[in-house]
Amino acid sequence: MTHEHYAARRHPEFVVLEIGDDFGALIVHTEADMHGIEIEISPASDDASRTHKEVLERVSGGRSAHTAVFDRLPTGAYTLWADDMARVRGVQIEGGRIAELNWPVMRRTAAA
Repeated sequence: MTHEHYAARRHPEFVVLEIGDDFGALIVHTEADMHGIEIEISPASDDASRTHKEVLERVSGGRSAHTAVFDRLPTGAYTLWADDMARVRGVQIEGGRIAELNWPVMRRTAAA
């Protein structure tokens, strides 16, 4: 029996976010080349306490979007990680709100 890799398919289903007075959510928008990559998140005060989400291809309004969606995040500041490197620090999450962030494009330069 073979198992499909979860990120391999498009995800047209709705995303249910658990947010409220003390919890918010974060939607990270990425380029298509991040599809299937795990993005980690940690409280700004504790780099070692990380959870992760996979960048999935979602369909919204007939268009593809590549996102990682984090919900149930306690109010506070966060750091986002990829490849065990801090990529974005100081992401603010507010209870009852959804924050959005465009993932920074990491330009690769050719070796001289």
